Amino acid sequence: MQGSAGAPTPLIGYVIMAVVLVLVLALRFRSVGRERRLRLGQLWLVPAVIAAVAIGAFVVTPPARPAEWIACAVALAIGVALGWQRGRLIHISVDPATEEVRMKQSMMAFLFIVVLIALKTSMRSIAGASGATLFHFSPQGISDVLIALMAGLLTAQRLEMFLRARRLLAEARGA
Repeated sequence: MQGSAGAPTPLIGYVIMAVVLVLVLALRFRSVGRERRLRLGQLWLVPAVIAAVAIGAFVVTPPARPAEWIACAVALAIGVALGWQRGRLIHISVDPATEEVRMKQSMMAFLFIVVLIALKTSMRSIAGASGATLFHFSPQGISDVLIALMAGLLTAQRLEMFLRARRLLAEARGA
């Protein structure tokens, strides 16, 4: 599909992204309110993968300006705060008889992620035709900020869940 200047229109890209996003959110929505086993030994996997991706991204194409580095540090801190809050929104329980740790994602935790995805998606529309973006960050700089935000969010969420589940498990064993 070509635009008037011969450049492809971004509409097809938005449609594909919307379809993928709806499918992913529909799959995630199925688990809302459903209790499932929480494997404490595997909570480190997602933060490890995210850390590897983030480190790789920053090594291959580091932020170009000091302002972008500062924005990444701020985004990491905000991500940690948001992740800790999102982790608190997930219900965790321990069956005293079997000592099995269970978790149930709340609707608030699901909506929290939907809002973050909407914010991230809307950041694309900030980029202008000249490549200039919000606060004069390059598209790569905005991408770096979002990587830092997600790394902080996912790591803190898993850490909060791990610490709370371990505490609940110790209480169940001691009771």
